[in-house]
Amino acid sequence: MSAETRQTLWAMAALIAALAFAASPFLSNGFNGFEPGQFPVPQDDPAVQPAGYAFSIWGLIYLWLIAGTAFGLWRRRDEEDWAPARPWLTLSLLIGAAWIPAANVSVPLATVMIWAMLGTALMALFRVGDEDRIWQLSPVAIYAGWLTAASSVSIGLVLGGYGLLPETPAALVALVIALAVALTVQYRLHRAPEYGLTVIWALVAVILSNAQPFNIAVAGLAAIGIAAILALRGTDTE
Repeated sequence: MSAETRQTLWAMAALIAALAFAASPFLSNGFNGFEPGQFPVPQDDPAVQPAGYAFSIWGLIYLWLIAGTAFGLWRRRDEEDWAPARPWLTLSLLIGAAWIPAANVSVPLATVMIWAMLGTALMALFRVGDEDRIWQLSPVAIYAGWLTAASSVSIGLVLGGYGLLPETPAALVALVIALAVALTVQYRLHRAPEYGLTVIWALVAVILSNAQPFNIAVAGLAAIGIAAILALRGTDTE
């Protein structure tokens, strides 16, 4: 098999995976968050959970991933600049296509899967090329940024929902994990501001969800995280 044929097949696989990922909410029962009863300690309004509006970003993620992978197949299917990220992105999206059914059945399984999605998405992000930024880098950066927040939220829900920590400490642990990942990635990948901005989107939603009643510890740490990400944007690390 020639290199050009192999690259074309990966371009096709990436688009198919993006379509499957976007179709998964419609081909399953959908997902509106974990049900409180899925946990031994019901999570009715956990401090770690962002405000509901923040999840609307999934629409943008689905559409941009489809558009980006479609452009890649149509115009850049055999471009070397696009090749390194495609296998990792395809794997992440295929895991994501199965995530909603898993989340409706098992919180621990869904947590493992979303961390696998994040890991493979970050592998793709670090391998994204320099060409066609709006189609190649931007959708992957936003996808990875939201997964950074979502995977950390899942840790907080497991810690609180399985009685390992009280609600606020569980949320603080989750935020520390999210910020450790986000700051490391943004420091090493300065050319992807969309990643950090997406994490900020999630952090703002965490602050708003903890406004009434005001949880100063969780909201304060989220605010510190926003400031830290913005401070990194003021440096040049590449």
